[in-house]
Amino acid sequence: MSNINTGRHLPRRTVLRGLGAAVALPLLDSMVPALSATRATAAAPVRRFGAVYVGMGMNMPVWNQPAAAGALELNPILASMEPLADRLLVVSGCHNERGEGLDGGAHPRVQTYWMTGCRANRSEGGDLRAGTSLDQIIARQWESETQLASLELAIEPTHLAGACALGYSCAYNNTIVWRTPTTPLPMENNPRNVFERLFGASDSTERAVRLRDIETDRSVLDSVTASVSSVRASLGAGDRAKLTEYLDAVRDVERRVTMAEQQVDRELPVVDRPIGVPDTYGKHVELMFDLQTLAFQTDLTRVFTFLMGREASVRTYPEIDIREAHHALSHHANAPEQLAKQARLNAYQMQLLEQFVAKLAATPDGDGTLLDSTLLLYGSGMSDSHLHIATNVPTLLVHGSQYGIQGNRHLRAPEGTPLANLQLTLLEKLGLDVERFGDSTGELRLVTGV
Repeated sequence: MSNINTGRHLPRRTVLRGLGAAVALPLLDSMVPALSATRATAAAPVRRFGAVYVGMGMNMPVWNQPAAAGALELNPILASMEPLADRLLVVSGCHNERGEGLDGGAHPRVQTYWMTGCRANRSEGGDLRAGTSLDQIIARQWESETQLASLELAIEPTHLAGACALGYSCAYNNTIVWRTPTTPLPMENNPRNVFERLFGASDSTERAVRLRDIETDRSVLDSVTASVSSVRASLGAGDRAKLTEYLDAVRDVERRVTMAEQQVDRELPVVDRPIGVPDTYGKHVELMFDLQTLAFQTDLTRVFTFLMGREASVRTYPEIDIREAHHALSHHANAPEQLAKQARLNAYQMQLLEQFVAKLAATPDGDGTLLDSTLLLYGSGMSDSHLHIATNVPTLLVHGSQYGIQGNRHLRAPEGTPLANLQLTLLEKLGLDVERFGDSTGELRLVTGV
């Protein structure tokens, strides 16, 4: 793909409006800084990360690879990924062990551990504690580069209040994202709300409407900062600290408004606002993945998480003739008919992932595609769902060409390797210098050495 530089430099980030709403363009040739009329310098490579969680394990006899290491076997669960096999690495042998236990809270614990490497503190809300999740560590490093630091998606409603599993708060069951060890973040399952977070509440992308919205945002911010300054001196130390946090948020909005002002003349992609939640699981997942593709394409964010299936879900899947609740199905007792249904569900979810990855591979981005710059982690926090076993959890990496990982392969980690070791390795692959993640004991050299 050729890269023509006209000498005009457009900023990489393109924003429509402020106050939580933004629209951007993909990387264009004119976004590469020109050194002279005949010579241009390449833009710094962009890295992107996503994590997709599917609850309640998989049919492990079907999922497991036949050899300890070597070429990837495209079993019935992975079969749909065949066109992208050179972008796949299956990692076996990693343990989500701290998710296990005998207090009946396996589901919230394995889900929490999967992205934090930390055991969830048993609490119905008064003392939530886990660890900062992988995506948020990455988002903090990259947040100045994009309009949104990260995007959190889900399929089912994800309220954070109340108790959901034998003394464990619903926060543990309904999110995989922890901004800090004590702060779980909500995930959004309504495509319309995701659209509005990305592109704003207005249905119009006309320049006059955008200018009006920017002026409104600016006047509100000016009023807020002026009001705050007048009362700061009268506050106690604790309130001043809270006020400082609030002002930090205001400054972030100001930054986004300023970006919007600079980009108001930019052509915008034509997108239709979704209306509500689709009527089937497949359509819902596809739409959420489409929104995420657009978010990557417009560089609104470079980090996302997707709770594609939460632990202990009672969802049914009539479109693939699975009419019992997922949780009930997961307790298959090794019955062949139930195991066959579980494998069919696992394969269906993989097909939906393949559609998303194929779109990334087909979407131009600079001199390559969106997939070239993307690293995806896909998996579950348990393996054998009937017994709630959290060892040898099913784990798949989908990797772009930037990361130097050899695809179409299966690797087996040494016995006892924490899943957090793989995640520490992903941080290194993404260019972050982090000494430890969760209960990691070191990087997974089988991956880093490739």
